[in-house]
Amino acid sequence: MSFLDNLENNLKALESRDEADSTVQRRRESDRHNARAIAPWAEKLKNSEFVKNLMQQATRAGFQLRTKVHITWIGPVLRLEGRQQRLELQPTPEGVMAVMFGDAREVRRKPVDLASDPESLVREWIPMIEERKRIEDEAARAGEDLLEEI
Repeated sequence: MSFLDNLENNLKALESRDEADSTVQRRRESDRHNARAIAPWAEKLKNSEFVKNLMQQATRAGFQLRTKVHITWIGPVLRLEGRQQRLELQPTPEGVMAVMFGDAREVRRKPVDLASDPESLVREWIPMIEERKRIEDEAARAGEDLLEEI
């Protein structure tokens, strides 16, 4: 490789790195802007009575189903998970969204009023857990039947 080829390759590498750096910088700026936009809603979410009541009601409903409801804060997002069925409360610049992740990539989104009672949200999410529990119980019974035949 000649000196000129080497120099040309180095210049191309520097140019592409500058382009990548500007892309990264734009992404970071966008992330900072988004964080500032959701900050008021994230703060309201973390300090609201709605969240405290939601955690209590979800835990109680999970106990009745003999299912552990895992509650986790991931940054500004509150995640409740039971039997691989997730409910996330995500702050957005417009407010707080409830996002329910079910089987088969099923996703339901709905806005949340933090001044309301979370019971309706729990009543909408718990049937997803019940369905998953029913499927798992049927699979376990089928496995037991198969073992009895052997």
